[in-house]
Amino acid sequence: MRRWKLSALLAAGLALAPAVRSAAQSPAMERLTFDEAVQRAIASHPSAAVAAAGILRAEAFVRQARAATLLNVSGGLNSTTLNTGVEFDGTTVVPRSQLTGTIDVSMPLYAPAEWARRTQAADQKAIAELGAADVRRQVAFAAADTYLAVIGTRRVVEANERAVEVARAHYEYARTQREAGAGSLLNELRAQQQLSSDEVLLEASRLSLYRTQEALGVLLTAGGPVDAGAEPAFELPPADDDPSLLALSRTDLRLFGAREQAADRVARDSSKDRLPTLTGLFQPATTYPSQFFTPDNSWRAVLQFSVPIFDSGLRSATKQAREASLAEARATLDGAVTQARSEVRVARESIRMAERALASARAGAEQARRVVEIVNVSFRAGAATNIEVVDAQRTSRDADYAVAVAEDTLRRAKLDLLTALGRFPR
Repeated sequence: MRRWKLSALLAAGLALAPAVRSAAQSPAMERLTFDEAVQRAIASHPSAAVAAAGILRAEAFVRQARAATLLNVSGGLNSTTLNTGVEFDGTTVVPRSQLTGTIDVSMPLYAPAEWARRTQAADQKAIAELGAADVRRQVAFAAADTYLAVIGTRRVVEANERAVEVARAHYEYARTQREAGAGSLLNELRAQQQLSSDEVLLEASRLSLYRTQEALGVLLTAGGPVDAGAEPAFELPPADDDPSLLALSRTDLRLFGAREQAADRVARDSSKDRLPTLTGLFQPATTYPSQFFTPDNSWRAVLQFSVPIFDSGLRSATKQAREASLAEARATLDGAVTQARSEVRVARESIRMAERALASARAGAEQARRVVEIVNVSFRAGAATNIEVVDAQRTSRDADYAVAVAEDTLRRAKLDLLTALGRFPR
């Protein structure tokens, strides 16, 4: 059963090999630096365009709220036809057909609620701008994380390539020894089986690398896969967990803070809904033909004073809903600040642990390679068995994997720290 599974896995890996190898090693694949990939993702990702549209929408709402507090002019034309006109002593009192044109010029003279809504709309525009900045941060982090995934997967591919080279050399030696009558078929088959297993892992890692490159290309809205260039050099700031600095540097905390301030303003403005309003109206009119007791041209000025008296609890219910929104916004902000502090502490501790783990992993990989060299020499001298050689090769391959994982963990921990401190993207 194990032999059948290994054969099936090997056949699948060899079938994928040509397509994956040609895709992953295509010379036409675009290769970008870390900063180039991040900046392109911010500039071209659809989420950034959606966030920009949200800013335009919020700006339109600001203009609407502002227009409600300014001068408004409208015109009207009214045509009236009666079944018969009215005459008295040969004079037309009421004409049968009459055309009246009016112009309404109105402006709120005292409208606290409308003025408050204008300020609230401006708050929503500021929230939309901060939301767009936070979207750019999220897009940049996704691109950076995928970029690091490409580098980490490439390290795994390189470790598998080294394992295949070592296994192939051992297999060639075992085959040569058997053909010369100094070795056994069992040793050759064991070496060949190890080579086949390493080749399957190599093709699988190449496929994983290609998929990661495709994912990076999607984030950058490129026409195909994008490869990562040199490993980024992250400049880490000194330890500083001041929450006030986090609130100023992190776009998500600034966004939550703006939402809390906007909700607080809306709740405080609830009292203005009970204040009276005063609107001035100027209405010139012209009538043709005029009536007997009505001049051709006339105008009137009106002051409309409105006071809310009884609304069956509508305003108190609205105030209660606004206060609930304020409490929710404050709780969200407090939770986000707590989470941000925790992210900074975790990221710093992760860096310290990852650095120690990477040093140990590199030492272990070097030791494992030396073991492979010693066992190979011993095997050729007849002092070690083929099983010991295969076991040493597997251990060395696993040690190289551990180095690749430790390096990836350290890179991601550094990125997490910069993101937690609000220093990425720059």
